[in-house]
Amino acid sequence: KRVCIDNLLSGWLLLYNATLCLSCDTWDLQAVDTMTQMDYKYSLLGSTVDDYRKRPLLLQVDDTPMNLFAVLEVKRELPKRWNTLGCFRKIRLYSFLFGLAVTFLIMASYILTGDKKGLLLTPSPYHFSSLVSPGTFCLQPLLSQGLRTYQTCGKVHHIQGGVSPLSLLLQMFSVVPRKFLPGVKNPCWYEEYTGNITSDPYRTNLYARYSRRFRTVFQHLRNTFREHLFHREGKLYRMRCLPYFYIIGQPKCGTTDLYDRLRLHPDVKFTTFKEPHWWTRKRFGIIRLSEGFHDRYPVEDYLDLFDQAAYQIQGNLTTNASGSPSQPNIIIGEASASTMWDNNAWVYFYDNTTEGEPPFLIQDFVHALQPDARFIIMLRDPVERLYSDYLYFGIANKSAEDFHEKVSESLQLFEGCLTEYTMRSCVYNTTVNNAMPVRLQVGVYIVYLMDWLTVFSREQILVLRLEDHASNRKYTMHKVFDFLNLGPLTKEIESEITRSPASNTRRPADKNLGPMLPITKEILRDFYMPFNEKLAKVLRNDSFLWENNSKL
Repeated sequence: KRVCIDNLLSGWLLLYNATLCLSCDTWDLQAVDTMTQMDYKYSLLGSTVDDYRKRPLLLQVDDTPMNLFAVLEVKRELPKRWNTLGCFRKIRLYSFLFGLAVTFLIMASYILTGDKKGLLLTPSPYHFSSLVSPGTFCLQPLLSQGLRTYQTCGKVHHIQGGVSPLSLLLQMFSVVPRKFLPGVKNPCWYEEYTGNITSDPYRTNLYARYSRRFRTVFQHLRNTFREHLFHREGKLYRMRCLPYFYIIGQPKCGTTDLYDRLRLHPDVKFTTFKEPHWWTRKRFGIIRLSEGFHDRYPVEDYLDLFDQAAYQIQGNLTTNASGSPSQPNIIIGEASASTMWDNNAWVYFYDNTTEGEPPFLIQDFVHALQPDARFIIMLRDPVERLYSDYLYFGIANKSAEDFHEKVSESLQLFEGCLTEYTMRSCVYNTTVNNAMPVRLQVGVYIVYLMDWLTVFSREQILVLRLEDHASNRKYTMHKVFDFLNLGPLTKEIESEITRSPASNTRRPADKNLGPMLPITKEILRDFYMPFNEKLAKVLRNDSFLWENNSKL
């Protein structure tokens, strides 16, 4: 069923047909690629790994790697002989028998031998050490109309037309004020409520409408909404809040466990549910890119998710004369593991003059509303992260061999992008990201981190490792508490936070599949190594090289 097998079979059949027809002087085989006009010598690039002599091979023309499958065209000429019809019938018969035999041999060897380590028909990565160059991150931030604009390698990019991100930002500015309540750590404000107090304030909220598992929470919010309205000078006000901090990435790196532990802190509150994905998806009307666009979730729907926490900050209306809440130490967090990396929507809102690089990213819009926000990033060995991601999101027929095939296909797609675009362009390439069967780009942490650091200061971003968190939760949680300026805890509460069982661990069925193939791990280590080296250099911490880590 693999596409590469079909392509290879098609190529063989074309070659075989052409050979038969040449004997009848009725057909001519031509190569479409202009390079074939010269006399090239073809060679195979084999593996140097002794343990896996069946490692996939690449076709090379002289010193220039090219696609494995040649693009061929069979061009028919005018008939020259009386027996053309007979020759054509022979071709059809021999082609069918030849194709049947080849298919039988491939499937027999693939199924019966059980030796899939080599996966000879899948492409192999090569020359990964040269993929990262000092010129990859050619960025310079500019300030334009309330947004931080990117000047990439001397070129300033602008947005235009349609429902632009700028129009979405202006809509956010119409709802979110530029100044927040004084004396409160969290960014909160009072918004005048002009609706009917007897009507349902969440009747149009798309989160409440489409998320069945959250309807119970919204029902509770409906029942308590009126009692939390603030009366002043004959008007009604409701408290609104944005997050004080965000857990922004990465997926399968322990963000759920960090979220669950922080929820146990008495001064930390979160949205009504984890991972609303508003910044990256819902505000554009994206549920899944494969499903197209749905109704856009307005910023009001997103703010509703913080109502439960806002009520606690409000202190059940026990305010002083200035209207300041009685519980100013409470902070609100939001945890969507897509916030750091998922910019797949950008390509639908910009023109084609960006040369494949998004002119605005998620962090630009967050900064426009919350320049003082804080962010927590949890990272993991990208090789192990990718395998865990595959096991978690894979539906059926999961295996180490299948993972190897998907890795190989993803690497080929990514390499194909690099032949025409920059590394940063390929990381944010929506078409490539959606085509890759595994999310290879998510583990290229340095590209995302560098973009975040062009907008926010280093002091606003805390970067942790899952490996450190798993081995010493008390150490990492104290780093988080200090980063969020949280006060000391009692020994009982601290013990509950640090000693509770790990969340969202690998499912037993997935554990039974065992580790990835050694050859797959070697290929991925070669791919991620240069990115890890740059990450370790930026963070000034060699542990981000992940050279001697056991799998989690």
